[in-house]
Amino acid sequence: MKGRMISPGKAEGEAIVSPEPIGFYGGIDIKTGIVIEKGHPLEGKSVKDKILVFPCGKGSTVGSYVIYGIKKNGVAPAGIINKETETIVATGAILAGIPCIDQIDIDKIKNGDAIVLDADNSEVKIKKS
Repeated sequence: MKGRMISPGKAEGEAIVSPEPIGFYGGIDIKTGIVIEKGHPLEGKSVKDKILVFPCGKGSTVGSYVIYGIKKNGVAPAGIINKETETIVATGAILAGIPCIDQIDIDKIKNGDAIVLDADNSEVKIKKS
């Protein structure tokens, strides 16, 4: 699938998919990388080393700092795929050096899919097992 590069780089990993937007500030624990937002589809799950797939971000601009913080703490996703990346997620991904791509049909990606994210070439591949 072709998309648009937001933050350069390449990453491979298991997809963790949310059908709902993610708010990083108050939504993901900066020390553990676990989704803590009450009632969120990913509540209790870790984003560490996963390819985090979600439609878009939401909430406070402090979310950019949280993305940077989870990277510094070693609990960040390996990559981020969005339907539409807004400025909070874009800024955080760029600051943290997390490969990020948007304009992807995220409905084609399922939890557990093996993903190859090549933001440098604006491409996402689902590995067939």
